[in-house]
Amino acid sequence: MTDATPPMQHVPARDIPIPAFLSDIARAYLGPGMPSPPYPPIEDKAAWRALVSATDEAVLPFLSGMMAHFQAEVETRDADGVRVYDIQPQGLASDSRGVVLDLHGGGLIMCGGELCRMMGIGSAARLQRRVWAVDYRMPPDHPYPAPLDDCISTYRALLSVVPATDIIVSGGSAGGNLAAALILRARDEGLPLPAGLVLATPEIDLTESGDSFHTNNGVDPGLRSLMPVNLLYADGHDLNHPYLSPLFGDLTKGWPRTILTTGTRDLYLSNTVRMHRALRAAGVSAELHVTEAGPHTGFPGAPEGLAIDEEVRRFIAECLG
Repeated sequence: MTDATPPMQHVPARDIPIPAFLSDIARAYLGPGMPSPPYPPIEDKAAWRALVSATDEAVLPFLSGMMAHFQAEVETRDADGVRVYDIQPQGLASDSRGVVLDLHGGGLIMCGGELCRMMGIGSAARLQRRVWAVDYRMPPDHPYPAPLDDCISTYRALLSVVPATDIIVSGGSAGGNLAAALILRARDEGLPLPAGLVLATPEIDLTESGDSFHTNNGVDPGLRSLMPVNLLYADGHDLNHPYLSPLFGDLTKGWPRTILTTGTRDLYLSNTVRMHRALRAAGVSAELHVTEAGPHTGFPGAPEGLAIDEEVRRFIAECLG
């Protein structure tokens, strides 16, 4: 009889030093993370609403401080029933081409509303591009496919404003899941695909099958397994479906040029590396940037994070010609 238990490698408990060669700002990101509250039962929507509200309220002051020095013009649009923040950063060149369709992170349940607006302003400032930040619906009240429906509706609306060759789709973490799923679904629906795709430490495997979900568990200070959230989001659908876990989709047939970013302490390191290898195997032009000691959040504002921002700006400029 074959033993169904997979082989294991025992690793003793040990202290992991923070590299001395990192900038002071980066080193501060690697301190002990805040304890996370337990997830509610999947069926308890009231408890999930309370968790989302409390988490958003805790994040708001931190994000407000980070975004205080960014200046931008923001117009709220209705894109076929979806609220979208159309953002132009201060100092944007009058001849700047292209729009970045920005899909915010937040574990598929958080960072809507005002947080979405502020994160969009941050993206516009970092990328020095006009941004459409999509305030898509989320669980517990609006599980899959509602968030992806909103992203597709917004993409269709954006196509009526600019051609696909002037669009970059970008998403980080949960937004990376939706960004990659958007490409698959847009292609399936016969829509023209964007000029480029930015995936920042994307949550593209909701089954959490990658190696780093084990090796970086407890090492990444800002992220833990989101399996209860993934099940809440999927609402009974198969987590292996490509619209839920784009890593398992068909990455051929016109997939746009892609840039992927992660860090060696990122819980989603495997997600990003596996997606990069899958894209390369499919013949897609894809580049991968891995920051030494980088956690899931990266190092925003640190020299290490600014270097990644520069790579993404260069990538977008090349995609837009």
